[in-house]
Amino acid sequence: MTTQSVPTPSASLSQERIQQLYRTAWWLALATIVYNLAEGFISTYLGLEDESFTLFGFGLDSFIECISGMGIAHLVWRSRSETTSQRDSFERTALRVTGFAFYGLAIGLSATMVWNIWSGHRPDTTIWGIVVALVSISVMWALIWQKEKTGTALRSEAILADARCARVCLWMSGILLASSAIYAYTGFPYADALGTIGLIVFSIREGKECFEKAQSDQLCTCHT
Repeated sequence: MTTQSVPTPSASLSQERIQQLYRTAWWLALATIVYNLAEGFISTYLGLEDESFTLFGFGLDSFIECISGMGIAHLVWRSRSETTSQRDSFERTALRVTGFAFYGLAIGLSATMVWNIWSGHRPDTTIWGIVVALVSISVMWALIWQKEKTGTALRSEAILADARCARVCLWMSGILLASSAIYAYTGFPYADALGTIGLIVFSIREGKECFEKAQSDQLCTCHT
């Protein structure tokens, strides 16, 4: 396995400023984990209450993102002092666990979707799905902007890769928003099922990418 060098921060930055930026990057990674954890609890609870499987699946995805986020936070912390982008065992394990979790989510959502369509089930309401999606899009955009700003200043591929991968959350929030809004304003009976299909597609893709990243030192294979 070859060792990849990591670009060093700009010479115009003082050592104190560099360390400050790395602390900022680490806190941003931690904030992402905490937000996803809160989003997971809220979304799964409201999804069960309203019988919206898209919202419930979105919440489960948020929990999975917490596992991935721990690996990212660990990578960012290591980037402060190490000169290679080679993954360590903790990061590879986190990626594999995340990959299995995404595949498990896809299987569970697929079974739920089939039952949903077969039984003609409809959510009680999808208003909370709209609210959660709008909040998620706003928060993730703010986090992505800060991560890109910090990563650019540090010339850190690890931090910039984190920002690119976080964009996937925006796509999943968009799916939740679209399916929830369609059902809320048209009553289309299969809107929630279509939203579930969207989450299944992204879960399979994310699971595949996690295993690809665990086998290499490529920091991000996300297709955004």
